[in-house]
Amino acid sequence: MKATGIPAITGAYLFEPTPRADERGFFCRTFDAGLARSVGLDPHAFVQDSVSRSARGVLRGLHLRSGAGEAKLVRCSFGKIFDVVIDLRPDSPTYRTVATFELSGETQTTLYIPAGCAHGFQALTGTADTSYRIDRPHDPAEDVTIAFDDPELAIPWPLPVTLMSRRDREAPSLAEVLKHEVLKHEVLKQEAPKQGALRHEAPQHKALKHEEK
Repeated sequence: MKATGIPAITGAYLFEPTPRADERGFFCRTFDAGLARSVGLDPHAFVQDSVSRSARGVLRGLHLRSGAGEAKLVRCSFGKIFDVVIDLRPDSPTYRTVATFELSGETQTTLYIPAGCAHGFQALTGTADTSYRIDRPHDPAEDVTIAFDDPELAIPWPLPVTLMSRRDREAPSLAEVLKHEVLKHEVLKQEAPKQGALRHEAPQHKALKHEEK
């Protein structure tokens, strides 16, 4: 297994195992505490494991967590998914970058997503099982959803959406979410963080960028 940093999203990593296949099927390691430590991650920080099953075309996201956020490990354990990460950390050098990945049960690659990034995916196969490991117990009160089809993000979803939750379908735009989060921050901290505009042409702000893996 090896860990590779993702230049498009500062602090994100791909953990790529080497599945060993024979006539019985395959065997591979999906997590290595020593390797996690080698890239600065605390393997004991993860406190909850979950799994979702999705049919082809199902879309989940875009999801973000307010407050302290949450870091997560995401792996497609069966089937194949189109995975999306958006860096929404104002102090990150890759702020507002959109990165896309293809994760599959054949490779068993795990994607580490730092806290403060939005995440979503679409199932590309008849059945797609996606495993998550998060570093804070889930709290529904902190759930934030961003519109999957926000034109400012222009995410190239590969398939027509066959099904999604009502919450995801009715999610507000990224601009609305950022405005709401800033207002909450003003109430709690009495000063809002400076937010850049989502404009590619504005030189004073970091432009929204798309990266593919």
